[in-house]
Amino acid sequence: MPRETKEGLYRGIIEQDADGNYFCGPLILDYKLAKYNFKLGDYISVKKVVSNTSAKSAEKYPHKGVKFSLADKRNED
Repeated sequence: MPRETKEGLYRGIIEQDADGNYFCGPLILDYKLAKYNFKLGDYISVKKVVSNTSAKSAEKYPHKGVKFSLADKRNED
C-alpha cells in the first residue's frame, strides 16, 4: 500500500457504478460515508485504504477507501 501524504493516498471524483457502489478510481468507497456525507462528482482525497472483504465487490474493487474527505482541486499539478 502507498504511504499517506498531505494530499492523501489517492485523489479523484466520487462516481457510482451500475450496482450502486460508490467508487473513486480503483477504490470502492465506504457506502454509508459516501452516500450520506458526499455527493456524486465530489472531488475527494482518500486517507485510509483497506482490503475489500465483500464477496460481491472484491473482485472488481480489491481495495476500499474507508477514510476520505473533500479535496481542493487547486493544489493539483
